[in-house]
Amino acid sequence: MQAFLKWLDRAPLFLLIALAVWMAGAPFTPEPHLVEKLRLLFQGALTRPLDIFDLLMHAAPSVLLAVKLARRRKTTN
Repeated sequence: MQAFLKWLDRAPLFLLIALAVWMAGAPFTPEPHLVEKLRLLFQGALTRPLDIFDLLMHAAPSVLLAVKLARRRKTTN
């Protein structure tokens, strides 16, 4: 876990932001996958393993970005 956190600390912030925006929005039409899968999750209709995997893959960069920003904020205080 420590090795992963060290890697995340060294990862360029711009790259994580770009990846998070791209994966959150892809595909852009007719509806982004992340929006669709979150809607299905809140409706209780996210049951297919492929849909769950898709949600995890599209949300992962945003989660990594959030962890990196939280760690940066913690070290600056």
